Amino acid sequence: MPETKRKGARTIKDIPKDVLEQLNRGEIEAANLVEWLAIDRRILLENLLIQHDRGKYLKPVLAHVDKLEKQTVNTVACAIGTGLYEQISAYKDEEFLRAISTHPSDFVRSWAADIVGKNTDPSIGQMLSKIKPFAADRHFNVRECAWAVVKWRIAQNLHESIAILSDWAHDEDENIRRFASEATRPRGVWCEHITELKQNPALALPILEPLKSDPSRYVQNSVANWLNDASKTRPDFVKGLCERWGKESDTKETKYIIKRALRTLDKHTRVFSSLPE
Repeated sequence: MPETKRKGARTIKDIPKDVLEQLNRGEIEAANLVEWLAIDRRILLENLLIQHDRGKYLKPVLAHVDKLEKQTVNTVACAIGTGLYEQISAYKDEEFLRAISTHPSDFVRSWAADIVGKNTDPSIGQMLSKIKPFAADRHFNVRECAWAVVKWRIAQNLHESIAILSDWAHDEDENIRRFASEATRPRGVWCEHITELKQNPALALPILEPLKSDPSRYVQNSVANWLNDASKTRPDFVKGLCERWGKESDTKETKYIIKRALRTLDKHTRVFSSLPE
């Protein structure tokens, strides 16, 4: 199934009624963030469970949502993922997990990725292998969910994870290469920090080095953001690496990465240089 080329509405109120109904039935993917935000998670869940004859899962899954002190887009989605994981685990329902892993709805596929991330039984190698199809998904929502749900395990198994993801940094699929960088960012946004990489970012060089002149802007931005994260605790490392890359790789791709990687350090330099002596 190809990625949707449909243009989404600019505001939720502008989403056509039939499109919103299709989104809530899980028949189509969200075309943009506005549509993604407009999906009624409860309705989508109920439709999904009815379609797959899993109605008995609905009440216990929604119990997790009802317990939330604050219900936001992210907290509700996470609570549903937890509830589905518990039901699938209790009934050993691998058939249902396979079904939602390839579902037409990007939101449903992101629930499947969340379920993979919540399962602590597999080794880190097995978990990364299971999450890889979601890392390569055609939809941005699923790809973002993929790295976010396994980052905590990567942090706990950092050296083994880097060894695995350094191979992913050579993958033909730019989404897989981007995952290798994004999932190991020392800081990131709305996600767990990796303390060891904040203090010793050189550990991730087996991932970063193959990407220093990556042809994909999607990957370039991730690598630049990775180094910008690291610059907040190890500016010396980032300055030194960018200086070396600049000498070793005279490409527009590397120059772009270096410029974005140094943006926080350059901003601080400009501020201090403007201060009166």
